[in-house]
Amino acid sequence: MVNNSLKAPEGPPSDVERIKEESNYLRGSLKESMLDRISSGIPDDDNRLMKFHGSYLQDDRDLRNERQKQKLEPAYQFMLRVRLPGGVATPDQWLVMDELAQKYGNGTLKLTTRETFQMHGILKWNMKKTIQEIHAALLDTIAACGDVNRNVMCTSNPYQSEIHAEVYEWAKKLSNDLLPRTRAYHEIWLDEEKVAGTPEVEEVEPMYGPLYLPRKFKIGIAVPPSNDIDVFSQDLGFIAIVEDGKLLGFNVAIGGGMGMTHGDKATYPQLAKIIGFCTPDKLYEVAEKTITIQRDYGNRSVRKNARFKYTVDRLGLEVVKAELENRLGWRLDEAKPYHFEHNGDRYGWVKGIQGKWHFTLFVEGGRVTDFDDYKLMSGLREIAKIHTGDFRLTANQNLMIANVSSQKKKKIEELIDQYGLTDGKQYTALRRSSIACVALPTCGLAMAEAERYLPSLIDKIEKIVEENGLQNEEITIRMTGCPNGCARHALAEIGFIGKAPGKYNMYLGAAFDGSRLSKMYRENIGEEEILKELRMLLSRYAKEREKGEHFGDFVIRAGIVKATTDGTNFHD
Repeated sequence: MVNNSLKAPEGPPSDVERIKEESNYLRGSLKESMLDRISSGIPDDDNRLMKFHGSYLQDDRDLRNERQKQKLEPAYQFMLRVRLPGGVATPDQWLVMDELAQKYGNGTLKLTTRETFQMHGILKWNMKKTIQEIHAALLDTIAACGDVNRNVMCTSNPYQSEIHAEVYEWAKKLSNDLLPRTRAYHEIWLDEEKVAGTPEVEEVEPMYGPLYLPRKFKIGIAVPPSNDIDVFSQDLGFIAIVEDGKLLGFNVAIGGGMGMTHGDKATYPQLAKIIGFCTPDKLYEVAEKTITIQRDYGNRSVRKNARFKYTVDRLGLEVVKAELENRLGWRLDEAKPYHFEHNGDRYGWVKGIQGKWHFTLFVEGGRVTDFDDYKLMSGLREIAKIHTGDFRLTANQNLMIANVSSQKKKKIEELIDQYGLTDGKQYTALRRSSIACVALPTCGLAMAEAERYLPSLIDKIEKIVEENGLQNEEITIRMTGCPNGCARHALAEIGFIGKAPGKYNMYLGAAFDGSRLSKMYRENIGEEEILKELRMLLSRYAKEREKGEHFGDFVIRAGIVKATTDGTNFHD
C-alpha cells in the first residue's frame, strides 16, 4: 500500500514516461521498425524501448563527419548486452558469444563492469538472428538495459568457493525473479505467438507496473573481504555475512549510484548506506519491496534526478527504511560486523574446494579480441573447447577460468603459455587496477576517449611510478568518457571523467576498499598537465606515506583533497 504521506516529486512526466505508457508493455512499434529496410536505424521512441530488450542503437562516431559530408545517414549499429547473473557462463556459452562476435559483431567482446558480455557493431538486419542464437545458448538480453533491475552482480571470489556458489545462486534467483513479466521480448525476437483459442488476458506487471521504474536499478552482492563489485555503488547492495564458513545472511545497503552531469550540482555520485540485516530467505522480499518504493516515489519528471539515490536522499534514509519495513511487515535486524580489504581481483592460479582451480586473467579494458601481438580471443576459444568448469566475468573487466579440474589444469596451463595469456603480473599494479568504459567511437554519450586512451596514458604514468619505486603498489585508476559512471570513476583513487576531446576532470581520494568517494582535484586538463600533477603527487606519496597507507588515504591525510564521505558533499 502506498503511504500517502510520502510524495514523488511534482512536475510533468518526462518524455520517456510517455514512451513507456504508449508502448503496450515495451512493444511499441519495434517489430515493424526492425523490419524496415529503408534505414539501418530506428526511430528514437523505439530506441528508448530497445534498452529494455538489452540493446542501444549507436553509430560509429569515427565515421560520422565523413558520412555527413557524403550525405549518408550515420553508420548505425547496435550494442547488445547479455543478462548474465553473477557473471557466470559455461564454456559452450563462451564459444557462442565468440562465434556471434565474429559473425554479426565487430569481432570483439567487451567484458563489462557489471560482469557481462557486451557486443558492438551488430547491424539492424542481424539483430533478431543474434538474439535467437543467444537464446539457443540458454542466455538472454532481457532487462540488460532499461528502467528495470539490471544484471545482478556478485563477488567472483575464487578463494571462498563454497560461499561463492551459494551467493551466486542467490544472485541468479534475484535476477530471474525480478525480470519484467511482459512477453514483448519473446514476441519480437523469438517469434512467440499467443496460443490459439485462449481468451485474451490483460497483461500486467505485478511489481513494475505499466510505467516500470523511473530509471535503471542495480543490485550487487559482495562477500567480504572482497568488495570487487563496489557494493556501495549499487542502488541496492547486499553484503554477505559469513561465520564459521556458513552464510548467515546479508547486511542491506541502499541508495548508491555513480552517474552525474557536468555542471549540475543537483546530480552527484553517492554511496549506498547500510540500514540493517536480513537472512537469505528474505533476500527477494527485501529487493522487491525496495524496488516498489523507487517505483512509487522516484522522480518521473527529471530523469537526471530519477535514480534511487536521489529518492533516498530526498525522503531521508530513516524514512525509506521505515517505509521498507512497513511494506515488508517486519523489521530488519541490526547490521552485523564485516570488513572489506580491497575492491580488485586476485590474479593467477588459486586453489578452491573439491580440488578445483581458478585462474584470473588480466584483460585490459575488458576487450577480448586478437591483437597483433596477443591472440587473446583465439587462446580463450581453445581453452573453452576443453574446459569443463565455467568462466566468470569479473566486475573489474577481467576473466576467471574457474572450476578447473586437476586433470584439465595442465592442458589449460599449456594453452595459457602457448597463447601468452597473462595474469598481468608482469605489469605494474597500477595497470592491473585500471578500468575504462567503452567511450568512443561507439558510445553516443562519450565526450572523450577512455578505453582506447587509458592504456597509453598508463604507459606514461608507469614511468613515474617506476621512478618512485611504486610499481608494486595497487592504486585504483579509472577513466570514463562521460560522467555517467560506467567505470565507477568516483570510487577510484585516481579518476578521470571526459569533459571534451583530450580533456578530463581529474579526481582523487576514493578509498581503496570502495567505501569513500573521490573529490575533484583538477578540471578540464589534458595529458601534459595530468602527467605533471601525477609526477608531483606520486613523488610525495612515495616519500611521505605511512606504512600500509593507500594512495587515496594519503591524499586525504596530506590535505590535497577533502574526504568525500557522502555524495551530497561531492561538489563542495
